[in-house]
Amino acid sequence: MSQTASKTLKIDFVSDVVCPWCVVGLGGLEAALDRLKDEGVLADITFHPFELNPQMAPEGENIVEHIGRKYGASPEQSAANRAMIRERAGEVGFDMRMTDESRIWNTFDAHRLLHWAHETAPEKQKALKQALFTAHFTENRNLTDAGVLTAAAEAAGLDRAEAGEVLASGRYAQAVRAEEDLWRARGINSVPAVVVENKYMISGGQPAEVFEQALRQIAGEA
Repeated sequence: MSQTASKTLKIDFVSDVVCPWCVVGLGGLEAALDRLKDEGVLADITFHPFELNPQMAPEGENIVEHIGRKYGASPEQSAANRAMIRERAGEVGFDMRMTDESRIWNTFDAHRLLHWAHETAPEKQKALKQALFTAHFTENRNLTDAGVLTAAAEAAGLDRAEAGEVLASGRYAQAVRAEEDLWRARGINSVPAVVVENKYMISGGQPAEVFEQALRQIAGEA
């Protein structure tokens, strides 16, 4: 593709804000797009909701206990897995600081805020996504706490008071449920799922090289 002929790819990024592989996948995608921009390959990314644990109680659950119960992993396996993910996240510039004491949270309210961001200031949705990743994985904050969520909104350049109103009112709950149902109906049952141009899917926390190769090929065909 010549440098003068640019192509903006439509990318739907289906993910959860407590999914570590979604951090890795987003970092890999962004690194790939940075490499491809001189070739004229651009992207319009929209984030869509997926809840890994929709029935999670408001008080959350210890991460080691959760991983053991859900996947049968021992504490040692859980720690080794965290170390591996921390290394992968570091490769894409993200500081992941999960420990044996970290907790996993219900993320429905976080997804409501992300939906609000897309509806009202779509150019800031990615910044909110990244602020929520940081709150959870780097700062080990409680993602069911309205103060934590509104602080993330403010960090992303959104209005903190309005974010608080969204959370208090229950706004966008139906819209988020509908989106979750839509992506499940389209066959998405694990995340991250990166859907390009409504027809190509790249699954998992892939490295930049995988995204780069796939996006270059898709841009050439589109």
